[in-house]
Order: sequence, then structure tokens, then C-alpha cells
Amino acid sequence: MNTLLRALRLLSIVVWVGGLIFFAFVEAPTAFNVMGTNRQFALLIDGSITALNRLGHAAGLLFLIATFLLWLRSAARARRILLAQIVLVVLMIGATLYVQHSIIPAMERDRAAAGGDIAAVPANNPARIDFDRLHAHSEKFEGSALFLGLGVILLMAAEPSGEHPPSS
Repeated sequence: MNTLLRALRLLSIVVWVGGLIFFAFVEAPTAFNVMGTNRQFALLIDGSITALNRLGHAAGLLFLIATFLLWLRSAARARRILLAQIVLVVLMIGATLYVQHSIIPAMERDRAAAGGDIAAVPANNPARIDFDRLHAHSEKFEGSALFLGLGVILLMAAEPSGEHPPSS
């Protein structure tokens, strides 16, 4: 049972962190180079980040459930590391929920106020200024989720090896 829980945890965090890395370092730059900052680019990125965040929420929930079940079966030292992982994953979920439900809708309102193509309006346009500010915030929150995920992976590597019975 512990092996299955560990495998589920590893799969869920690898899928989520791998998706964040792929989006940030492969998809977004490639789409920008191919499409520029037009409406099609915006639709692709918005759809991708929405799908990635949903995938991350599902992966995070699976991680939390498997980690909690493993925590119940672990010794005191392992429980501290598992609890730290739980906190980091909750923060990851919180960061991506904030982006998904607060920042992205506000960016879409700014895009609509700019006539649908944010790049077509002058840099001093109020909608563009707000859009650029929000975009920087979204990058910081998504980047934070990535770094928190890397922290989870490091903590997973620091877990005690072998099976340990629960402490009394």
C-alpha cells in the first residue's frame, strides 16, 4: 500500500511540475515566436493555462490524499516531512486558484476594454497598463507554484527510505 501511495504522489507532482515547466519554457515562448501577441496567441495561452491549472488542482488533490494516507502510516520524522509537503502543495493550489479565478478574468476584462487585442493599443492605455500589471502578477504566482513544486520534490527526496512503523 505504501508503494502505491508513493507512486501516486510522485506521479501527481511530476505531472503538475512538469506541466508548469513545459508551459513556461516550451509552449508559451514557442507560441509567442510563432503567433506574436495576437488574439489567437491569447486564446491559446488562456486555454492552456486554464487546462494546466485544472490538471494541477486534480494532481494536487490526489497528492494531498495520498500524502495524508501515507502520513497516517508513518513514523514521527517522516510525518514532519510529509506535513511540509502538504503545506507546500496547499500553497501551490492556492496560487493557481488565485490566478485562475482572480487574475485571468481581470486580464480578460482589460483585453475586452482594449478591443480584443491588447497589443494593438498604445502602451499608455489604462487597460493595457492594468493588463501588463496583472500579467506580471500571474507570472509571479505561477512561478511560485513551480518553485513550491520543486520544493516538494526536494522534500520527497529527503524522505526516510524503507518502511517505518508508526510511532507510538
